[in-house]
Amino acid sequence: MLKCASVFTCELDAHEVAVAEIKSQLEQKLLLLEHSIGIIMCHPEFIANGTLTAVCENLPFETVGITSPAQAVNEILEEPVLTIFVMTSDDILFKSGLVKDISEDVYSPSRSAYDEALHGCGDMPSLGLVIIFPPFIGIPGDSYVDAWKRVTPGIPIFGGFAADDSITLDSCETIINGTTHKASMPFLMCFGEIRPRFMFATLSPSNDLVAKGIVTKASGTCVQMINDMKAFDFFKSLDFFQDRINIDSKLMLTPIFVDLVNREDYDGIPVVRGHHFFTEDGAASFLGVVDEGAAISLTICDTDDILNTTTQKASLLATSSDINGMLAFACLGRRVALMGINNPMLELQAVKDAIGLKVPFMMGYVGGEICPTSVNNGVPTNRFHNYTLVMLVL
Repeated sequence: MLKCASVFTCELDAHEVAVAEIKSQLEQKLLLLEHSIGIIMCHPEFIANGTLTAVCENLPFETVGITSPAQAVNEILEEPVLTIFVMTSDDILFKSGLVKDISEDVYSPSRSAYDEALHGCGDMPSLGLVIIFPPFIGIPGDSYVDAWKRVTPGIPIFGGFAADDSITLDSCETIINGTTHKASMPFLMCFGEIRPRFMFATLSPSNDLVAKGIVTKASGTCVQMINDMKAFDFFKSLDFFQDRINIDSKLMLTPIFVDLVNREDYDGIPVVRGHHFFTEDGAASFLGVVDEGAAISLTICDTDDILNTTTQKASLLATSSDINGMLAFACLGRRVALMGINNPMLELQAVKDAIGLKVPFMMGYVGGEICPTSVNNGVPTNRFHNYTLVMLVL
């Protein structure tokens, strides 16, 4: 059996008040069982003033997580806020660890950290879920997914990248037991009958524009040719960009569906990629890997559609009777779109309104999302996403 609760504090300055608020909520909401873990998200200000450390030092369980500019739990949505999603169980075991000093090679340090986390543990129940919290340091999100697909083959991987509310995203940090890191990745492994389910919201198919293409030359996140044209020339030729002076900056705010048709684990479900920049020779750099042969189509990042698709997914949780808790990560790009109508908290509000007090949940904004697009015969199709809301349903 798994039980969950979400707790929070908005107290930035008085450490003892913040600790007391968290402890009081825990006592009211949850009787801790034999094994417990906390997933923590907080605004960077809680790190700078020492509140994060004070809270974590006074918890009876370990914590892993990331910074986030804004979060919501059942009772509140706020910025700045510190929130914790607590899981506790008698028969599910939680093991946390830290992948230190990540470089381009994500697999080797991940494998070492995995082995270190399990050293001396003896017999363990079967691994049922991995949650990772990558740093925002310029390494493609697919690198983390691919690495952990090798470390824990056949296991669903969920996660969110550290984020903040600055233009440069230079205050992003990852968190483990109150200590913070710029270039290391905390992770959580759940052993036993946890039975995770996954949901995600991108944009409606009706917002798919006519503009489509086939990637004819690419390497990693760099796309050189689309429809046998230089990537820049392809985008420049589209009616969608007529009269737009700066295609580069406009394209950064245009989600792009990518159908990874040549993947061995292709499940027929496209993912969304964000454009980063154009190189001097006309290639397009994306925020995630785009394979040669992939089909791409541009979409409109419509604020009404963001809210409608999010509400639809959250409402499904409110009407289900077999849910213990929900953890959600939403892309910063969705928050930026909502800033255009002067209310970046609307998506958090939509989830809070739809769920109410029925299901313990925590939702926060992240710099990239990791979630399976499907699970077929027990085998997950783990993917990195942009412009997406991902949900772990427990």
